[in-house]
Amino acid sequence: MRDFFDDKEFFSTLLKLWVPLALHQLVFSSLNFVSTLMIGQLGETPVAAVGLANQILFLFQLFLFGISSGAAIFVAQFWGKRDVKNIRRVLGISLSFALLGALIFSVIALGFPGVALGVYSTDHNVIAVGSEYLRIVGLSYIAVAISTSYAVTLRSTGLVRLPVAVSVFSLSLGAFLNYALIFGHFGFPALGVPGSAIATTIARVVECVLLLGLIYTGGSVAAASPRDMFSFDFAFLANIFRTMLPVILNEIVWSTGISAYNLIYGRIGTEAVAAVSIAASIEAMAYVPLIAVANSAAVMIGNRIGADEERKAIDYAKRFVQMNFIGGILLGLGIFFSADAVLSFYKIDALTYQYARNVLTVMACVLCIKMSNMMLIVGILRAGGDARVSALIDVGPLWLVGLPSSAIGAFVFGLPVYWVYVLAMSDEACKVVLGLYRLLSKRWIHNLARQHAVE
Repeated sequence: MRDFFDDKEFFSTLLKLWVPLALHQLVFSSLNFVSTLMIGQLGETPVAAVGLANQILFLFQLFLFGISSGAAIFVAQFWGKRDVKNIRRVLGISLSFALLGALIFSVIALGFPGVALGVYSTDHNVIAVGSEYLRIVGLSYIAVAISTSYAVTLRSTGLVRLPVAVSVFSLSLGAFLNYALIFGHFGFPALGVPGSAIATTIARVVECVLLLGLIYTGGSVAAASPRDMFSFDFAFLANIFRTMLPVILNEIVWSTGISAYNLIYGRIGTEAVAAVSIAASIEAMAYVPLIAVANSAAVMIGNRIGADEERKAIDYAKRFVQMNFIGGILLGLGIFFSADAVLSFYKIDALTYQYARNVLTVMACVLCIKMSNMMLIVGILRAGGDARVSALIDVGPLWLVGLPSSAIGAFVFGLPVYWVYVLAMSDEACKVVLGLYRLLSKRWIHNLARQHAVE
């Protein structure tokens, strides 16, 4: 244990990355929680409607996460060699795919919201309210794609303060506008759910414009001209895409599976959807410090591999897994003991309250496993360039274990939502076993910066 704390370089670098990332995640999760709490004052139907509408954004964000995670593998490793030229080429590739995805999801949100939400629920009121919300937030998807591509490039080179500061400002603006436009304060009209959608859209557009302005006036690594970003040839694109594709497919298949879980919850009933949406917003608060650790790990491990320090990368990986597991236990206890106090702020009926309380109990018990899996897959295996195997570990148990189990529980045995959620978590148990086996094998390290650099 003493050796664990003796590496001053490890903790110094971690602290520089973790503090701004944790602050960003804290603000993001807090304001999402507050927004859900505000919508919760309107009743079960608005909570369920916004929760399902955000499933489309969830799918889009995970698509972006797949692209940016694939790009971050290369950016972090190229930064280990201080190869700015190839970092900007990777940014160009990432931005191109992100904008293509934004266009597709915008068409769905603006043109076919009712069809999209009808997949998740048969409640016509929920679909109607959710469609109105979705048509508005769909206008922000292009801005979200641009912001994500640039922010990930900055974070992967250790420049975390700028994107974090911009996000904190925009999210704070979004919370203020949500409060004003949902309830009609400060001279604004009381618009309810559409007001929340307008506030969210404004905040995301402001974030994009402000981030680009600061990047290009400050001359950072990400201040790339179109020529810098698109000067790659087909061979470079093919090399990058060969590693990015498994990550992108991983997120698409994984997010589709998570949406299938929500489809199952939606078929159980509106109370079930509302309960899971509320519980998820509370769980997200507990994720804050450990998501920041996982993102910090991805940068630190990628940098070490790019700098040809593989032994140190392995040592870092083992430390990070221990940290997230212990942190998950402590935060799970926090969820369990604070659940009743937090749920008392929601204006929901007794059945929804009980569902949410039971789901939170399950979440508290499995948080240490879920956080270990996030570290293994996102913070370690992907950072090591092990994209294909990490993708199989991530989506295989979900589709082969978790989804079949939860579907049988819901539709064959008619179990309540919290027992269905227990069955859904069976995939996490499988992932942690497979992920630890891969970590200990040491076959997850691939120096992509050395393999794919182009002069």
